[in-house]
Amino acid sequence: MKRIFYVIASVILLIIEILIGLYAHGFVRNYVGDVLVVILLYTIFRSISPDKPSKWFILPTCILIFAFIVEFLQLWGFCDRFGIENRLLRIIIGTGFSIEDLISYTIGVVPCYIIEKLR
Repeated sequence: MKRIFYVIASVILLIIEILIGLYAHGFVRNYVGDVLVVILLYTIFRSISPDKPSKWFILPTCILIFAFIVEFLQLWGFCDRFGIENRLLRIIIGTGFSIEDLISYTIGVVPCYIIEKLR
């Protein structure tokens, strides 16, 4: 039963992220999408593994570290260095580093911490 909640949340968040990627501009695309992406990663992981880790903060912290790594790969020019030309992959991985993205990821992981703490 736990998994179904996370599966549904993942599907809804994925649809929202796709719509943001296709149609949104400005604040929504630049910030709301980044806040939601870490929550999406959280719900996807919970869909696969609903069991709580031994420490409540582990999963959200790992997701935040992953998001930061991806963002720093953008600073390094990952897509260009590896010749990734596929438009969808470039959108998923990202091509431009931004401090604001790191802040957005941090804001987005807060609800994940709260959910984990309350579980």
